[in-house]
Amino acid sequence: MKNIHLDAALQAAAAAGRIIRRAYQGKFKVRYKADSSPVTDVDLAAEDVIRKILRKKFHGHGFHGEERGFERGAARRGAGGKDTDAEYVWLVDPIDGTKAFVRGYPMFSVQIALMRRGELVLGVSHAPCWGAGETLHAVKGGGAWRGTERLRVSDVARLDRATLSTGNLATLADSPGWSRLGELVPKLHRIRGYGDFLQYHYLAAGKIDAVIESDVNILDIAALAVIVREAGGTFTDLSGAPVGTGTRSVLATNGDLHETLRKALAHRPATG
Repeated sequence: MKNIHLDAALQAAAAAGRIIRRAYQGKFKVRYKADSSPVTDVDLAAEDVIRKILRKKFHGHGFHGEERGFERGAARRGAGGKDTDAEYVWLVDPIDGTKAFVRGYPMFSVQIALMRRGELVLGVSHAPCWGAGETLHAVKGGGAWRGTERLRVSDVARLDRATLSTGNLATLADSPGWSRLGELVPKLHRIRGYGDFLQYHYLAAGKIDAVIESDVNILDIAALAVIVREAGGTFTDLSGAPVGTGTRSVLATNGDLHETLRKALAHRPATG
């Protein structure tokens, strides 16, 4: 069934991808934000074309971009006739993995998600320079897809048969959770660090079984959360809480392993 929001998101992702491919491993301007993360003129151009396409099609929608910030959009009427936030808000990271883009390796992607009344309902993850390019998409209730191929998470239910991928871990490494992760590692079949979009694409396709990250923001993971869930997986923060605008960590699994991993990483009160 045709979905106007998905069609627009795919069009916007493809347009941003063309800008990124033309600039990849070429010359572009780089500056650094207050947190020392890089931003390039390519990030800005990619976000601008996404915003232009989505705003043209959906005038009243809000827009939250990594580089240009938040645009509220038209308010909707809530209880008592009071104005509230826009019913639909687009969440966009034009180049998730700018550090990789700057260094010239293809571990970066265009991330576009749609939130309706606070719920993530659509995700597009487009990796324009990964091989010949790879795009995953999902709409709530419609499954997760790579083109015409429907994706499904694995059915691995035992730790000794599970492959875990880790992404950003700085905050976890500076917490008691680091030792608990260390205790978990020998129990796993394999641990890898695919990072960024790739580990979530692999999870949705059943190629790995779980992902752990501790330093993310909602723009990094919103689209990927929809994709993993629609592939049959479970996507929460490390404590097991649902994903929201304030989420800063990730525990994403095939579902079968989720509670086992959550408990393994959970705080255990001191005894004695």
